[in-house]
Amino acid sequence: MGASSDYMEEVGPSSKGEVDDMDMDEDLMDTTNLNELGKETLQSFCKKAASLFFDEYGLISHQINSYNAFINSGIQRVFDSFGEVAVEPGYDTSKQKDGEWRRASVRLGKVTLDRPSFWGGTSSDAEHNMFPRHARLQNMTYSARMKIHVNVQVYTQTVGRSDKFKTGIDKVVQKNVVHTENREIIIGRMPVMVRSYLCWLTTVEKGDCDFDQGGYFLIKGAEKVFIAQEQICMKRLWISNSQGWTVSYKSEVKRNRLIVRLVELSKLEYIKGEKKGLCVYFLSIEIPIWILFFALGVRSDKEVIDLIDYASNDASIVNIFFASIHDADEKCEHFRREDKALDFVDKMLRKTRFPPKESIEDTISAYLFPRLNSRRHKARFLGYMVKCLLEAYTGHRKCDNRDSFRNKRFELASELLERELKVHVSHALRRMTKALQRDLYGDRDVHPIEHYLDASIVTNGLTRAFSTGAWCHPFKWMERVSGVVGNLGRANPLQTMIDLRKTRQQVLYTGKVGDARYPHPSHWGRVCFLSTPDGENCGLVKNLAVTGVVSTNISESLVDELFDSGMEKLVDDTYTKLDGKHKVFLNGEWVGVCEDSCLFVGELRSMRRRRQLPYQVEIKRDEQQREVRIFSDAGRILRPLIVVENLDKIKAFKGGNYIFTSLLDKGIIEFIGTEEEEDCCTAWGIRFLLDDIAGKQPMKYTHCELDMSFLLGLSCGIIPFANHDHARRVLYQAQKHSQQAIGFSTTNPNIRVDTLSHQLHYPQRPLFRTMISDCLGKPGYPFGHNAVLPKPELFNGQNAIVAVNVHLGYNQEDSLVMNRASLERGMFRSEHIRSYKAEVDNKELTDKRRKSEDSITFGKTQSKIGRVDSLDDDGFPFIGANMQSGDIVIGKCAESGADHSVKLKHTERGMVQKVVLSSNDEGKNFAVVSLRQVRSPCLGDKFSSMHGQKGVLGFLESQENFPFTIQGVVPDIVINPHAFPSRQTPGQLLEAALGKGIACGGSKRYATPFSTLSVDDIIDQLHRAEFSRWGNERVYNGRTGEMVRSLIFMGPTFYQRLIHMAEDKVKFRNTGPVHPLTRQPVADRKRFGGIKFGEMERDCLIAHGASANLHERLFTLSDSSEMHICQKCKNVANVIQRAVPGGRKIRGPYCRVCESVDDLIKVSVPYGAKLLCQELFSMGISLKFDTKVS
Repeated sequence: MGASSDYMEEVGPSSKGEVDDMDMDEDLMDTTNLNELGKETLQSFCKKAASLFFDEYGLISHQINSYNAFINSGIQRVFDSFGEVAVEPGYDTSKQKDGEWRRASVRLGKVTLDRPSFWGGTSSDAEHNMFPRHARLQNMTYSARMKIHVNVQVYTQTVGRSDKFKTGIDKVVQKNVVHTENREIIIGRMPVMVRSYLCWLTTVEKGDCDFDQGGYFLIKGAEKVFIAQEQICMKRLWISNSQGWTVSYKSEVKRNRLIVRLVELSKLEYIKGEKKGLCVYFLSIEIPIWILFFALGVRSDKEVIDLIDYASNDASIVNIFFASIHDADEKCEHFRREDKALDFVDKMLRKTRFPPKESIEDTISAYLFPRLNSRRHKARFLGYMVKCLLEAYTGHRKCDNRDSFRNKRFELASELLERELKVHVSHALRRMTKALQRDLYGDRDVHPIEHYLDASIVTNGLTRAFSTGAWCHPFKWMERVSGVVGNLGRANPLQTMIDLRKTRQQVLYTGKVGDARYPHPSHWGRVCFLSTPDGENCGLVKNLAVTGVVSTNISESLVDELFDSGMEKLVDDTYTKLDGKHKVFLNGEWVGVCEDSCLFVGELRSMRRRRQLPYQVEIKRDEQQREVRIFSDAGRILRPLIVVENLDKIKAFKGGNYIFTSLLDKGIIEFIGTEEEEDCCTAWGIRFLLDDIAGKQPMKYTHCELDMSFLLGLSCGIIPFANHDHARRVLYQAQKHSQQAIGFSTTNPNIRVDTLSHQLHYPQRPLFRTMISDCLGKPGYPFGHNAVLPKPELFNGQNAIVAVNVHLGYNQEDSLVMNRASLERGMFRSEHIRSYKAEVDNKELTDKRRKSEDSITFGKTQSKIGRVDSLDDDGFPFIGANMQSGDIVIGKCAESGADHSVKLKHTERGMVQKVVLSSNDEGKNFAVVSLRQVRSPCLGDKFSSMHGQKGVLGFLESQENFPFTIQGVVPDIVINPHAFPSRQTPGQLLEAALGKGIACGGSKRYATPFSTLSVDDIIDQLHRAEFSRWGNERVYNGRTGEMVRSLIFMGPTFYQRLIHMAEDKVKFRNTGPVHPLTRQPVADRKRFGGIKFGEMERDCLIAHGASANLHERLFTLSDSSEMHICQKCKNVANVIQRAVPGGRKIRGPYCRVCESVDDLIKVSVPYGAKLLCQELFSMGISLKFDTKVS
């Protein structure tokens, strides 16, 4: 992973042995050949290769490839896992007529999926093709119909006698088929990922939006995206000492899991020192390890020791063996006879709560290492597990690190949908079994299978999981986890892309999770080590690096290719020794051995570079453990690296048009996995491969990075001079400001009805360029230049002339002073669009079922809750209507006259941009009204540069009062110089200096992280443009015209306007609504609520001595109230109506305790105190009040 000699000394014994054994002096090409190619040629090739990589894979290929794999094979695997569903009779004798009990069997066959479609609404309408825009506008789910071939058999059983001498059994069960049905039925609807195989957008030349690359789902009109889930790898042994020394064989199926544990044994007086033994936990039972070895066909203790193959004379290991043998002797006498050991295991299994139905031989074959067919192979693998445990116990092998990516796999659409679909299909089959069971009695008829198999269970279950985000737990059947599905952000295209590349690690408790939050060395080049949110998810939610690719499952078998490359078959006995041969593992299963692992691995890698093996195969040679591990499963993060020894092959591609696949075919570039990279010595760039590095002898590298900025995530890699800034500031920009910046989110706003969206009127791209933006860009230039147009939608802001100066004290504490004339010319002007939705029942569908008591329809009615001046007769405002706070935006009324209209809340206003009236797939008519509001920056709006320097607008200054240069340049923004020293963001100053040189015609434009221009190059470019070397300029005071003594640093800087605006935050009120119970002001801003005045604010006023102000704030303006107190009994006197002598009735305060009206006084109390007194009185608690005349 590194490029220095220090790295080679620290990678550990495995990598050292690899580097020494590969004879790199002979295998690697001579450095002089690289010098002949030239540095510029190699760097241009790297840039071309990176561009081809993004053309081939894009940024969200992991989402789409995983979903396509699910459609191609995963969905069929789900239905095949259920096998044949047997439906037994109910055995209710009261319903049984003459004849045998009828039974049924249901077998699910081939699954087919249609492309998304929707019904026109009437019986004469055919189905129409559903595009994503239909689902968005009509609040529908973009889903495809799932059809499955079902075979149903209804039969009776008869028991006949059999010739036991010939067949081995006394009785045979004969099946008499009564009824057979083969048909294709609809079993539900599957949500379709946009731009997958099933999506209609793959059949058209141009989609709805130029920025949209797909990878998300549309559920009831909302855009949902899978967040890649980090899970522990199930394809390898797991060695741990957290709760005792254990080695685990993991599996998705609970019955296939096996644990070997080193446990304390008692009653071993004759063994001195270690009193630990080995036990196996399998199928809920605990078995001594020696008994299981003999049950698997081992014939002697020596064979067990040979199978374990632990070559050490350590006394503690010998004691463990003795203790294990003694433990086995105690629990089962004569276990060395094979049948005795098998009988003991069988007896233990029968005592469990849920014993297996199979015989002991079939149980061992089906559940113990199920991928190994022979019992002797199973014994060898068990011996290997014991060896791994003992090596870890004695310190010769490391325990597995759960934070390393070699031990993790990413779950994406394929794995997540398989798991969720299996839950809902099994639910539908259980319901089918119960319903079909009732119709199997003799007096009832069996209906077609779709009468029992309810398709809505699968459809609604998947829709509910996507909507709520609660997904099926990977291990616990009845639990659900959150954070699997998220809403797709649409503030700008960069936020959309970041949400699609997000990963998440699920933890039980986010408080103490050990080292899970810290960056791990295996993250290098795979996930960004900077892009992570702050707060409770810090370090748990990560983002993929730019060139990170998630592997998909390779269905084809690789065993034949392994045998052709020199692998030997694993012997099928328990006495043959391996004699130092290297073990070969394919996806965690022991498939063979090899004599020379170096030649074997070299041959495999050369086959992969010739495309004789799939390029996603990962090959790891572990010299220390004498193992070769090969992985072809899904969920591994791979990244492309240049193969140094094949770099001379680029001569054949010079000047020609080629694609990224051709580079893979020629072996110039290959995908490297986490574990295989431990064997690589990777250069950080082309310049490290050449021999002119400070006169040092060049290292012998095996691979080379395409560019160092590709180690970062997308949002980090486009920050100019990011390696010069403090990491915290880079994190702020990458994780917060870049996702809150207002840009141009989509190119199809006219056919979208987002609840809230912002659009910048004049978005620009920055003056500088980065490697990532260039490689993602399009070839060709709008004005005919032979260059690449950088990807513009990744940058959301404008280039502003920024001066670093103190301006009248209005820009202290991160405030900004802006030029009023620049804002009037349209700088940072944006459009704020908010949509209001309402729905009513469809009359046609309602009349067919039952008529509702009080139907609600759209229409204009004289409303008491708001103004209806802008509404037409249909209840909707006309286009261009000016709506203000308190207006009715959608008119809804019931037949009874009740008003259900939608009203604009406090601070909401705008011009009507569009009105949409449509219906969804749930039988509802709905309307959407969008209001547009043009917003120019005002005081309090938030802005940020690309270096985490955020600030709010503090003052708008007229242009004539701003300082100006000798050329007449007036800054747009003035930022305080105190913003730089403590924040440690010199990158912004370098960006301004570089941008100044570019604006003056400079040719050096790149600000790529880790390969930026030197300060000398930047100042030389400025000097050639006849500016001061350090970017400082002489300015003149705009108010007086005098020359300012100090020089001012000034230059163009890319600034972003964020979505946090003062108009959305400002909160004020004089009087307004109060809570009906406490009579205190309500809390919601949009309900014209009050501002919370808490304890800390109260303390401030006390410190100032403003007691009268405090009394007014907390009492007079909140919930002042009056009550009467009796001074005699000190109880509350109630205001009641009572009779007085003379027959009259009067109303007034009266003490019920004293039964008098004397000595009553009126006091002022908060209504909350009065309410508390009344609530306590209802519980039988009476409060006494002491009063004092003031």
